[in-house]
Amino acid sequence: MIIKDKQTVQTVKHTLLEKLKHEHAFWSYEPESVNLDSVDDDQLIALTMRHLDLPEIKQLFSIYSLRKIKNAWKRLLVPEGEYLYTLNRFFAWYYFKAKNPDAYLKGLQTRHINGLIGA
Repeated sequence: MIIKDKQTVQTVKHTLLEKLKHEHAFWSYEPESVNLDSVDDDQLIALTMRHLDLPEIKQLFSIYSLRKIKNAWKRLLVPEGEYLYTLNRFFAWYYFKAKNPDAYLKGLQTRHINGLIGA
């Protein structure tokens, strides 16, 4: 169930952001420049999925819709291909219920590449 209370949502976002800072996900930025105003929702989702663990990823699903999380994942993590293949394969199977994660990822990556070529 998605939390609707704005204060609680902000608290969850802040907690995730602090954990990402602790994991050095923003290593190339000045620490004081990283805050909820400078990190959009898609970045927060993608960085949480990439750098944090299952309990934190579960928190994403308490403040964002499955559609929003899946779109951020497809747009920001899937295009990294082989580099994040194992992680993306897990996400496809566990969170997005792909029956054949390998084929699903290959299709997403092909669509991404075709989109770049067609642009």
